[in-house]
Amino acid sequence: MTALLIPVLVAVVGLAVDVGNLYLAQTRLQAAVDAGALAGSLELPFDPDLDLGLVNAAVSGMVEKNFQAAQINSVSAGAEVRSVCVQAEAQVNTILLGVLGIGSKTVSAKACAGFNNLEVVFVIDNTGSMKGAPIDNTKLACLNLVDLILPDGASPDTKVGLVPFRGKVKLSEAVDGFPAGCLNADGSLNQGIHPDFMDDYWALPRYLRDQITLDTCSGIPPVLPLSTDKYEIMAAINAQDARGAGSGTVISEGLKWGRHALTSEPPLTQASDSDRVRKIMILLTDGDTEDATCGGTYALSYNPNSYWTNAYYGMAVTDCHCEDGGCLNQAMLNEAQLAKDADIEIFTVRFGSSDATDVALMKAVASSKPGTDDHYFDAPTAGDIDDMFKQIGRQLGWRLLN
Repeated sequence: MTALLIPVLVAVVGLAVDVGNLYLAQTRLQAAVDAGALAGSLELPFDPDLDLGLVNAAVSGMVEKNFQAAQINSVSAGAEVRSVCVQAEAQVNTILLGVLGIGSKTVSAKACAGFNNLEVVFVIDNTGSMKGAPIDNTKLACLNLVDLILPDGASPDTKVGLVPFRGKVKLSEAVDGFPAGCLNADGSLNQGIHPDFMDDYWALPRYLRDQITLDTCSGIPPVLPLSTDKYEIMAAINAQDARGAGSGTVISEGLKWGRHALTSEPPLTQASDSDRVRKIMILLTDGDTEDATCGGTYALSYNPNSYWTNAYYGMAVTDCHCEDGGCLNQAMLNEAQLAKDADIEIFTVRFGSSDATDVALMKAVASSKPGTDDHYFDAPTAGDIDDMFKQIGRQLGWRLLN
């Protein structure tokens, strides 16, 4: 009986080894193809149509690194989203099956990676210091990123919004109790210099009054809630020109309305509440918070002044200033934390030169992994802005789609 069973036992063991080898090879191949698709997706911001060779090179290098025996059959663009799809196979030598005339078996794997299930809001500094090349390059960077994540002719599950800010933000129409127009930090309508300060305004010498612009709202582009309409999104981005009367820089208001746009609760309800959706806020500014009390170029010695139309002065709050560690900087940190608590990922882009305190604040706002600054980007010149947005785009595409 034992003699009769030995060939059967050998066959069973051999078959088990063959099946195990095939399973192991399939697992390794799938992992290598996954890694290759992800590596390829990182190059999509620089090679969106897969015609420059960057995506193919990244895929080939990563697949070979993880499984040298793999043979890549195809590297192609995904059908519905901006993505890269990789198909590969590998030959696996057999033991028992070889005795039966099957010397090897082929295993195959496929993976796609790229941009989908995204909600992205650009929070863009529109203050006067951004006019000209800075705002033009910022618009170009935003448009390029939109074109990447919302390709023509595709139907991605992706939405994009825009929050231009100065010393306040502006709504084009009333939403859930918030009035149309420029808003104070408490959500009330900003009507320029608060009535409580108008006696002080008229008490100023005429030459100082002539330097104060009471209308610092009409030149601010309105908030665009999340949209899938690429034409609407691009038109809103292009409408930014950083011209018109300003009212300082209150970054916290941009962050606040970026958060509102990316959450499904009122006042803006266009966002999804699905766990599949990755929520992204991209903040770009060329300066720290500013209300004329920080010293330096924009300091003013008379009160009230044009900065007194910002989101805090506009509701008669006169003790929220821009000094290091002051109220406006703390409000920025508080709003960033509220966004992170809502599972919103924040990327920050610092344009121009700044001191160590301001850089530290922008790094604190960013959602970087512990011990890194992977969500903070520095653009010393206007020409660097588009490249920084492409670097952000690399991180947005780092996800498997199947």
